[in-house]
Amino acid sequence: MPQRSSTNGNWSFSPYTRRKHQRHLAPLPEAIVISAVQQKHTTPTDDDEGVPKVRTTMEAEKQEEFNLQKEFEWVLREEVHQLLKKLKFILIECAHRFPVPLYENEGKKTEKFILSVQPPDQLKAILTLTGDTITQADISFKLSKSPHQIQRTSITQDSPWKLQQVQDAANHLQQAINHIDDVDESYHFKTSDEVMHVVGNILEALQRGRLSLVIPKKKPIDELIKGRNMKSLTPNLSEDLAVSFYLQSHKLIIAVYQLTNIHGTMRFDSCQAEASINWLNEVLFMLSAGLQLCQQLKDKISVFSLYKDFKVGSRASSALSY
Repeated sequence: MPQRSSTNGNWSFSPYTRRKHQRHLAPLPEAIVISAVQQKHTTPTDDDEGVPKVRTTMEAEKQEEFNLQKEFEWVLREEVHQLLKKLKFILIECAHRFPVPLYENEGKKTEKFILSVQPPDQLKAILTLTGDTITQADISFKLSKSPHQIQRTSITQDSPWKLQQVQDAANHLQQAINHIDDVDESYHFKTSDEVMHVVGNILEALQRGRLSLVIPKKKPIDELIKGRNMKSLTPNLSEDLAVSFYLQSHKLIIAVYQLTNIHGTMRFDSCQAEASINWLNEVLFMLSAGLQLCQQLKDKISVFSLYKDFKVGSRASSALSY
């Protein structure tokens, strides 16, 4: 508030305030100030943080592709030939089990078999199998049309019965081995397509060979009755009867059919007997092993086939006989 001066009678004002005196902070050290400024200007933004991550991901992908490329080259250079060599060994062992001349095996083998059912007078066959041919057989059977009469016939060496399935399977096996022989051991595969072509040919031949033994070709009964093999039987059977020999998996089977006419409707009765053949069991096992090995190689190469740019050097003229 205003106060009067005691000396000269003039009015004067003394400032009055309730504010507290301000405290001045000590200045920060220069090093701390500089560090704070640098940190402000170098603090990464969200966009900056993504750059190293992208760069790291790209480098990892390039490294992975590089490793796959090196593995691919090794597979083409080494593993393909190793597997083909192993596969050929299996198939040659398979060829040696066949009872027909195939890849320097012993040739035709002779075995005797008895095929029968219970009761034995319903159907029985005692036969000799030489290679892929039934050279001798004594067959007896009794079907429902004539329940009290046993019929007999036979196969002689003069008119043998050929099992075409054996020769078909042997031909397909020989073809698979030939596909392997067409690849020179020193040849360097350049692309996955080359390997897939070779493996595909081998796989197809082995599949056909196996199917020849596992799934017999079915014929209509009238075709069986008029077939060439029926003329091998002595004495000949009546025109309403048919006999068939075939392989199914590891078994040799004989089937007898009788065609009947019931009130204008044609039907047939049948009966069959079988015997197990050891060499067939071994052949099928080795064919399956060969197929599995082919499929493993095919699956491995298929992985590299996803990378279309994968190849070894420039594509040279192939050593394969396509």
